[in-house]
Amino acid sequence: MYDLIIIGGGPAGLTAGLYSARARLNVLMLEKLAPGGQVMNTDWVENYPGFPDGISGFELVDRMKNQAEKFGLKIQSDEVAGLELSGDQKIVTTHKEKFETKSLIIATGATWKKLGIEGEESLAGKGISYCATCDGEFFTGKEVVVVGGGNSALEEAVALTSYATRVTIVHQFDHFQAFKHAIEQAEKNPRISFIMESELRSFKGNGVLKEVTMEHLPTGKTIAMNTDGVFIFAGYIPNTAELEGLVELNERKEIVVDTDLKTNIPGVFAAGDCIVKKYRQVTTAVADGTIASLSAAEYLRS
Repeated sequence: MYDLIIIGGGPAGLTAGLYSARARLNVLMLEKLAPGGQVMNTDWVENYPGFPDGISGFELVDRMKNQAEKFGLKIQSDEVAGLELSGDQKIVTTHKEKFETKSLIIATGATWKKLGIEGEESLAGKGISYCATCDGEFFTGKEVVVVGGGNSALEEAVALTSYATRVTIVHQFDHFQAFKHAIEQAEKNPRISFIMESELRSFKGNGVLKEVTMEHLPTGKTIAMNTDGVFIFAGYIPNTAELEGLVELNERKEIVVDTDLKTNIPGVFAAGDCIVKKYRQVTTAVADGTIASLSAAEYLRS
């Protein structure tokens, strides 16, 4: 019987594991892949406190993992196949075995929506990004493309003009889905231009992104455009498909939590990109992991 099981080994899960292991809880982390989460795919992180010269995403999470293991966190590579959360003792079933625990932290993260077109997988992190806050500075003095027409796309496009000399927004419709204020901010920015009713069809480059092709939907005409980078804001998908009917989810399938990161099930907490939240950064995931761990410890004491 474990005091706590953590599902997911990204920054939120690793931080929860660190705090819980250091508090001498009997804690197990289950991660179906290697610990690290999405930050593992980030080439260089420059906005994490304590690393003024930046640090690779891999090294950052590797340090988190080693620190948590130093305090006794047990990490097991296994995929969760089933959960029973109704009783005081929670049951976590994996493809290999079954575990019982008094409390649970769900930190399964989210996946950025991809366009699913030619060149996207091979050039991700090599000119293609899904986070302007993370990667904008790498494109200082360069020209970039932003894909999307919602609030995130327009707000991040404006933010990118602090670095890039030219930002071109490509959107599939003839109008935006963003709030009026966000649209006005983008339209009045002299560094931003727009290509409407168009969709990207491919990314091209030899190891580094150099060109995109796009189709003008009303005419079917395809054009090529040189660019130094593309930022895709097509939304995200919380990794919560297996949780439907088990914990409360909102319409976007995010886990609903309170300020202590409690779910609607006593003894079950959630942290990181899988919960209802506005900002998705490594630092906010770490904060979530801290709160969820402390809340779980308080639950166990009570």
